[in-house]
Amino acid sequence: MSTTFQTAVKKNVSKTQRYDAIDALARADETTNLGILVQMGGLRGEFRRHALNGLADCNARTVLDELAEDTTIEPSLRQRAAELA
Repeated sequence: MSTTFQTAVKKNVSKTQRYDAIDALARADETTNLGILVQMGGLRGEFRRHALNGLADCNARTVLDELAEDTTIEPSLRQRAAELA
């Protein structure tokens, strides 16, 4: 895992740092890590939605399609993934 990903999931970082880390993952086209963020149950919904938007920015339609069908994540996130795919 990259240090950027670790920053995104650490509990003791500011909201701004977490958003910046997710943005950096999107800029680096780290679609796998962004997908993992969306699937993480311990991460607040706002950050998971931000990761979904990052996937859309990367044109990661395959990952978005997979997330839209993943019944282990919240229905609202699945719906948003489907909309962005």
